[in-house]
Amino acid sequence: MNPAESKGLALAIECAKAAEEIQAEDIRILDVRGISTLTNYMVICSGSSMPHLKAILREVNKGVVSRTGDMPSHSEGKAVTRWVVLDYFDVMVHILHQEMRETYALEELWGDAKEVSWATVEE
Repeated sequence: MNPAESKGLALAIECAKAAEEIQAEDIRILDVRGISTLTNYMVICSGSSMPHLKAILREVNKGVVSRTGDMPSHSEGKAVTRWVVLDYFDVMVHILHQEMRETYALEELWGDAKEVSWATVEE
């Protein structure tokens, strides 16, 4: 893995950890290198209510900046739309209401992607 890919993976893991700290649900990291021209990694997580989605969004933003200094280059959506995307170039974070996640089934859409086992990664 080259240094840029390693940095992207590290950033994806930090995004997942930040989401975990606010109890986001079903957090997954997909390695979409070679199958997506948009990004290298996708972090997908769910929330169960509008306040929970807002908290996840706030914690991912705050946690990633404090740990890595990285800020998203762009974000799309708001908690009230029940789907927010944070774009860090190498990493895209999808924060969805559980209902939206079931409807759009991103994991199935990117079914060829490898899932990254991030919870066991040592710091």
